[in-house]
Amino acid sequence: MPTYKTDVISHLLRQWLTKRLESAAENWIEERCESIRKGNLQALYLGFGLVSRKIPKLELGLCGDELEQATQARPDWQPEFWSLQDAARTLFVLEYAAAQPEQFLSVLDHLFSAGEVHELIALYQALAVLPEPEQLRQRAGEGIRTNMQSVFRAIAHRNPFPCEQLDEGMWNQMVLKCLFIGVPLHPVFGLDSRINPALSQMLCDYAHERWAAKRTVHPELWRCVRPEMTPNALEDLQRVIEQGDELEKQAAALALAASSLPEAEELLKTKQPDQLAEIEAGTLNWDSIYHALQEGCPA
Repeated sequence: MPTYKTDVISHLLRQWLTKRLESAAENWIEERCESIRKGNLQALYLGFGLVSRKIPKLELGLCGDELEQATQARPDWQPEFWSLQDAARTLFVLEYAAAQPEQFLSVLDHLFSAGEVHELIALYQALAVLPEPEQLRQRAGEGIRTNMQSVFRAIAHRNPFPCEQLDEGMWNQMVLKCLFIGVPLHPVFGLDSRINPALSQMLCDYAHERWAAKRTVHPELWRCVRPEMTPNALEDLQRVIEQGDELEKQAAALALAASSLPEAEELLKTKQPDQLAEIEAGTLNWDSIYHALQEGCPA
C-alpha cells in the first residue's frame, strides 16, 4: 500500500495554486489556511463554500515536472484531472486534518453531508490523499452508490483509492455500476489488477441478461472476464466473435489474449487471426477500444 505525507501534498497544492492564481485569490487562500491551521472550524466550512466565488473554475493543468512531483509525493495520484477549485478545497481539508487530527473524521463527515455536487467531487477525488484512508472506505462506498454520475466518476475514475482500499464486493459493485450507467471502464485505476472470479462471473451473468433483453453489451465488459475463472465464458466470447460488431469482436480478442487457457489461445488463433496479429503488433489494446468508443466509430 503506498505511503505518503499529507504535509507534502499540502505544500504541492499550495505551490501549484500560487503559480496559477492572481494575487487576490492567492492571498484569500493563504488567509483562510492560516485560520484553519489555528483550528478555526468556521474558517474551513465557510472557505469550502466560498471557493466557487473566490477561485476560477479552471483546470489545474499540471505540466511535466509537476506531474513528476505528484507521483513522487503520492504514487498513482492523478491531480492533472483536477480543477483549481478542487485543489483549493483539498488544501483546506488537509490543513484542518493537520491542525485537528482528532476531529478530522467527524468534520469530514459534515463536509460530505453538506456538500453540493462540485464540493462532493472534490472530496471524493481527495480520498486518494487524505489521512486515515482505512477509515474512509465506507465513505467511498457511499460515493459508489450515488445517483449523481459526476460524483460517481470522481471516485471511480483516475482515483487510486478504490483499488487500494475497497474490498472485493465493493470493488465489483463499482465496476458493474460503471457498465450499468454507461461510464467507461478504461479510466478506472487498477482495473486489470483486481479482476477476480466473482467479478468475471457477475459480468458474464450481466451480459446474458442484456442478450436476453435483446440489448447490446458494452465491449469493455469483456476486459474483466477471464475464461479460466468463469465456466462458460469461452462460449460467451465465441458468441461475441460470431455475432458481435467489429468493436465487440476486438474486445473479445483482447479477453482471449489475456486468458491463460490453451482453449482461449486456440479460439483466438482460429477465429480471430487478424485481431491476434494486431494485438501482437500493439495496435489493438484496451486503450484503442476506449478511444474508439469515445469517438463513436470503429477502432
